[in-house]
Amino acid sequence: MQFFCLFFKKLMRYLLKPLSFLPALFMMYLIFFYSGQQGAVSSQVSQLFTTKLLGLLDRILNLELDSAQIIYYTELLHGLVRKLAHISEYFLLAVSVALPLYVYRLRGFWLVIISGIFCIGFACLDEYRQTFIPGRNGSKRDVLIDCIGIIPGIYLTRIFGWLGRMTIFKPLSFSDR
Repeated sequence: MQFFCLFFKKLMRYLLKPLSFLPALFMMYLIFFYSGQQGAVSSQVSQLFTTKLLGLLDRILNLELDSAQIIYYTELLHGLVRKLAHISEYFLLAVSVALPLYVYRLRGFWLVIISGIFCIGFACLDEYRQTFIPGRNGSKRDVLIDCIGIIPGIYLTRIFGWLGRMTIFKPLSFSDR
């Protein structure tokens, strides 16, 4: 039985470790897909999202907003929703980049530096790419907004990785190393 448990643990490590990079690749694809939309299309998508979000909030909070008020608040909140989208997508990218690096035992200062450089470099590349898309422009300010999501994403990965290592995975580790 002990041999089977040891075999299963090793097998899972060898199978799951390389697959841990898939979420990062998926997030990079999503970011490039949405930033590759032309300016008018991107604006329509985010305005539609903002309108749907306000409609949902209206129903949940029972605000009883009429259509003119929803249009007014959509225009008012549209820019904020776009910037929050930047923050959230780069937060998810940072987590999905830092987690596999953590799994491959890159921890502490080097985890922050390497995953931070990668994510910030990706944000710069994405903003540069937008300069070639009609109706879009690259912005250094957007890279700084992306960093608002990147930094907490990396540090939360460090915290949860450490907590998981100390509480969940320590009892499961190999005792004969």
